[in-house]
Amino acid sequence: MNLWQTGQVAWEGIAVNKVRSLLTMLGIIIGVAAVIIMMGVSAGTEATIAERIAGLGSNLIMVSRGFGGGGGGPGGHGFESEGLNYEDTLSIGEQVSGINGVVAEQIAMSQIVRADSSTIETDVVGAMPDFPQVRGVKLADGRFFSQQDLDRKAKVAVLGHTTAQELFGDADPIGQSITVGNVRLTVVGVMDEKGLVGETDYDQRIYVPLTVAFDRFTMSRRFGDRVMTVYVQAESPDTIESAITEIDALLRRRHELTAMDQADFTIYTQGDIIETQEATTGAFRSLLAWVAGVSLLVGGIGIMNIMLVSVTERTREIGIRQAVGAAPSDIRLQFLVEALVLSLVGGLIGVGVGVGGSWLFGRTSDMRTVVVWSSIVLAFCSAAAVGIFFGFFPANRASQLDPIEALRHE
Repeated sequence: MNLWQTGQVAWEGIAVNKVRSLLTMLGIIIGVAAVIIMMGVSAGTEATIAERIAGLGSNLIMVSRGFGGGGGGPGGHGFESEGLNYEDTLSIGEQVSGINGVVAEQIAMSQIVRADSSTIETDVVGAMPDFPQVRGVKLADGRFFSQQDLDRKAKVAVLGHTTAQELFGDADPIGQSITVGNVRLTVVGVMDEKGLVGETDYDQRIYVPLTVAFDRFTMSRRFGDRVMTVYVQAESPDTIESAITEIDALLRRRHELTAMDQADFTIYTQGDIIETQEATTGAFRSLLAWVAGVSLLVGGIGIMNIMLVSVTERTREIGIRQAVGAAPSDIRLQFLVEALVLSLVGGLIGVGVGVGGSWLFGRTSDMRTVVVWSSIVLAFCSAAAVGIFFGFFPANRASQLDPIEALRHE
């Protein structure tokens, strides 16, 4: 009996007990679907994180304040450092090669903003003229403030997209006045819509010159011109490492830190953030893979169980086949193919459920899903392997039945 005939006989054996066969395949269906859905959720999460990080800007190097370890000079610290300041930012822009721009941001506390009859509460952000270029944002109308505005501490403001709509509706905000806290500012520009990046809503902001933020919207007497983060845009991915080296050396000189001192600043890139997030999602993905693997294992045990029952029920049939000339290898192949067909059909159904479930999950929840086609191949091949592995023992047992005893079986 050739393989095609063996497959037909196996399919007939499965079709005789449709409900039992379907219940047997249920574990495989759930396991395959779980692999595809869980991989889809994991891939969707990674894609969302990568997009949000890319939304910060391109080729970014971020320098943030840290905790100094303390050295022998006057710049040494054994406590929280003075951190980065405005002069550090200017020095990076003037002395570091291979960069396109550098900006510092200072986020002030939320302020009450008034314009005519509209009043809202929003964040005020002190920024520098290169902000649109370095942070990858665009202007929808008007202009961003200039170096002259920064130097002269001009009372001008650029509104986020949503902020402009809330304050002025359909009216043109350019040239209009707003009152932020107790400071009157003139609107010179409106940012293009950017949306949410991480936990930050860039459309719900007001930008002012950094020097104005120091004077009017932060506790300047206590913190002076300190900034939390400096963003540096490298010319290309190839210049990032050399720029990091130069920034580290420059800030150590400015802060009077030796090579042995713990830096009072931290330098990192978008790639570092992505790697950290990937490590987290990788652990999550491994956990999901184990859950899906357990489902496939349960499905394989179900196949082995039902095939053992089938061998017992069909003992007389096996004896008749042996009596008319079927070799033990033919019997083994027949039952092995039955187990394989059960797992493959279950795998095909599971693929459909998994792809459909991924799409439905993405549409009905806040989590993004991306169907990973390699997960479909992996899940389907795993289902086939489970069928062969767990089907071999029942098939081998059937092939070893004594023909005489099998024919006598009632």
